Amino acid sequence: MAIVLAVLSSMCFGIALVTGRVGLRTLDARSGAAISIPTATVVFAVASPFVLELTGFNVAAALLFAVVGLFFPALVTILTFRSNEQLGPTVTSAVSGTAPLFALLAAGLLLDERIPTQAVAAATGVAIGIGLLSWNPSAMRPGFVGWSLLWPIAGAVVRGVVQVVVKAGLLLWPNPFAAGLIGYAVSSATVVAADRFGRQERRKPTKQSFIWFGVTGVLNGGAVLLMYAALSTAAVSIVAPIVAAYPLITAIVSAIILRGEVLTARTFAGAVVTVAAIVYLVVSTTGA
Repeated sequence: MAIVLAVLSSMCFGIALVTGRVGLRTLDARSGAAISIPTATVVFAVASPFVLELTGFNVAAALLFAVVGLFFPALVTILTFRSNEQLGPTVTSAVSGTAPLFALLAAGLLLDERIPTQAVAAATGVAIGIGLLSWNPSAMRPGFVGWSLLWPIAGAVVRGVVQVVVKAGLLLWPNPFAAGLIGYAVSSATVVAADRFGRQERRKPTKQSFIWFGVTGVLNGGAVLLMYAALSTAAVSIVAPIVAAYPLITAIVSAIILRGEVLTARTFAGAVVTVAAIVYLVVSTTGA
């Protein structure tokens, strides 16, 4: 079940990238985040009277979920925005694919989780596959500066470590919905404050902006909830590589929906490597 949840999470993350890309045609990324993240928070809040179970409430776990909210999705969104400005989406996506490697390292160090060699191999395969899916030398920004790589690397580190911190919280209070609700509430306050602080003249949101970023928020919120549900029942080494494969979904959906998106031999090779890595992880896990 954890593998199914992780796959569904990856699908939601991947589709959300496409809807978010459409939304960026009408509004800047920071303002879009200030719509999408609060939208997901509202959905969590509306559903909480029917879904939230406070049995087994743990203060330490709630604090961990709140700390996560400061970094994910709030800080990750800002880091991704800055990386896109400095390096463009090509390098940003490729470097972001290393997130499961950081997740495995953090799980071993912080949770003393035994990391099987199959998981390391799968995570490496996913990173290589995403690199092939994303890499396009002609799309790289001129004047490339090595220090600018710190933006997407920081984003990948945060994505990886967040999964481990959430896993630690879920060991104390196995409540994925509470983890999502608390984290998103904190993230909403963070991105709204960032959007208002030092605000310069920017494009005003339109009806289309609210629609597309609203849909993006719901998809991302669902993806996070599914990922937390998977983490509540499985090790980080199983969940992280599968969730990290979302750029594969983005590439497929983009080729179907967005004009100008073409599946080339390179993207096909990236898809094959990514899928092969995930299949290898699933087979080796279920056969263990």
